Amino acid sequence: MLNPESLIRPEILEMARYAVTDAVGFIKLDAMENPFPLPESLAHELGQRLSQIALNRYPAPHPSALIEKLKRMMDVPLGCDVLLGNGSDEIISMLAVACARPGAKVLTPVPSFVMYEQTARLAQLEFVGVPLKDDFTLDTKAMLLALEQHQPALVYLAYPNNPTGTLFDTDALEKIIGAARASLVVIDEAYQPFAERSWMRRVAEFENVLVMRTFSKLGLAGIRLGYLVGAPAWLAQIDKVRPPYNTNVLTQAAAEFLLDHLTLFDQQAALLRAERARLATLLAQLPGLTVYPSAGNFLLVRTPDAQRVFDRLLAQRILVKNLSKMHPLLSHCLRLTVGAPPENEQLLGALKTALAEI
Repeated sequence: MLNPESLIRPEILEMARYAVTDAVGFIKLDAMENPFPLPESLAHELGQRLSQIALNRYPAPHPSALIEKLKRMMDVPLGCDVLLGNGSDEIISMLAVACARPGAKVLTPVPSFVMYEQTARLAQLEFVGVPLKDDFTLDTKAMLLALEQHQPALVYLAYPNNPTGTLFDTDALEKIIGAARASLVVIDEAYQPFAERSWMRRVAEFENVLVMRTFSKLGLAGIRLGYLVGAPAWLAQIDKVRPPYNTNVLTQAAAEFLLDHLTLFDQQAALLRAERARLATLLAQLPGLTVYPSAGNFLLVRTPDAQRVFDRLLAQRILVKNLSKMHPLLSHCLRLTVGAPPENEQLLGALKTALAEI
């Protein structure tokens, strides 16, 4: 009798799927989303724009107007090109497939974004994780040794890092890039609106560096659009493994329209940065919590008992991310998305109650 075990690769059978919790009815602070909806007037204008889209036609594989606007609005250096993806997740998959020569490896500090490892394994690449230091900063010496030993095809450096929020040291990154002579280095700037620092203007300085970003953390997670920036010679090859119509017409039109309103998203990011600082200060005053510095729109906290705190927050209809089993360095850690001010107040109150009960 035919069954999945007969055909599916053994390593796929052993994998756990990427779980997304149903958040209906919860204060959703588990996925680093921007909590602010579009203003009603802007949503109405966007709706009118989208109503004019030809849904019966395939999308442009390389929408030139959108790409040129992206280059202009995001300070893409002259001589660099842009490749679009259905979120940065798809771009990570394209990179893995494009570089999946026999014996090729992917290297990144850990803990970091789980999709680096998952897509590597799906493409049958060997994954090499180099542990961060106990304070979640880069272990530069260990990274350099791993580069020399493994000669990876791909190196991912999340800037800032998810789930720790760490903004890695510039000198350390320069050393790693310089030592990665056999590697394509991808600097993942998913949380750039909250870090206010970037490698975008420097990407053309290095022959082996690409910068990856997403619209998701900017405030548009629902449209699923990521983009990769770098030398045309690299992007032309990666483009060969891109599905032909990977970004749909509604996504393209929404992104092109909303790029004209970046001021709004910049204001929202500024508010979230201020809330991040306020929330970090107040969390640090709670008994038993350790709050780590973050350059993202989230905070990593270590608790006396992460599962019990998580369960008590869940009982109060607040959803956060329990990272305790992700990596030994994250023992008893929760990741808290910075929400709108009322959401953060409810989180603080719920945490006080939870900590008092354990």
